[in-house]
Amino acid sequence: MINYNNKVFVPLSNSENGEVDPGMQFVYQQAGNIVTSSYAGGRIRSGHLIALVDEHGNLDMRYHQVNDKGEITTGICKSTPEQLPNGKIRMHEKWQWTSGDRSEGESLLEEL
Repeated sequence: MINYNNKVFVPLSNSENGEVDPGMQFVYQQAGNIVTSSYAGGRIRSGHLIALVDEHGNLDMRYHQVNDKGEITTGICKSTPEQLPNGKIRMHEKWQWTSGDRSEGESLLEEL
């Protein structure tokens, strides 16, 4: 199992319908198989995520956030880790809004 505790991830790319901006940082905290993070920046005023990590480091995540329009938005995300040659982790994410239009998207995050 990958230990995500205190790892910092930044977005490299996001689908057009996403709200995560390149300037944001996600600092993960992990206790057992539970990963959490609070985040803000860009179009997100405040957000939180919670995930379960499996033995391969995959994250099954739920998130909720307040955007710059004052709306609460929610979603689900499946994140698959890729170990890079420099030892850092790149996360391949497939997500779907559970609020609003319920559209789907993809994001790419990389460990700092």
